[in-house]
Amino acid sequence: MNRFNELKDLVAKAEQEAASFYEKGNKAAGTRLRNAMQQIKVAATDIRKEVTEKKNEAK
Repeated sequence: MNRFNELKDLVAKAEQEAASFYEKGNKAAGTRLRNAMQQIKVAATDIRKEVTEKKNEAK
C-alpha cells in the first residue's frame, strides 16, 4: 500500500506542474511535468509487478 500512496503523491505533484504549464504557460513546468509522468509510469509498473507477485503467491 506504501507504493500506492507514493503514486498518489506523484500524481498530485504532476497536477500542480500541469496547471503551471497549461494555464500559466510556464515552459519549465512542462519539462517537470514530463519527468513526473515518467516517474508515474515507472511507479505504476512497479505496483503492477508487486500485485502480480502477491497474487501468484496465493496459489
